[in-house]
Amino acid sequence: MHWLWVIIVGAIIGALAGAITNNGKSMGWISNILAGIVGSALGEGILGAWGPQLAGMAIIPSLIGAIILVLVVSFVVKKMS
Repeated sequence: MHWLWVIIVGAIIGALAGAITNNGKSMGWISNILAGIVGSALGEGILGAWGPQLAGMAIIPSLIGAIILVLVVSFVVKKMS
C-alpha cells in the first residue's frame, strides 16, 4: 500500500513541477510519476528531509528536486532536437 501512495504523491509532485516550469504539457503521467519520485530522491539527497512529509517524501525538497530535474531534462531534450 505504501508504494501506491508513493506513486500518487510522485505524480502530484511531478505534475506541479511541470506546471511551475511550463513543461507539463509535454509530459505524460508516467513522466510525472518518474519526475516526482526521482526528483524527490534528488531533492532530499541535496537538501535533506525537512518540512512536511507525505508518503515518506519531504514535500518541499521533493518539489525543488523535481523542478530541477524537469528543467535539466527539458534542456537536454531541446539540445538533442
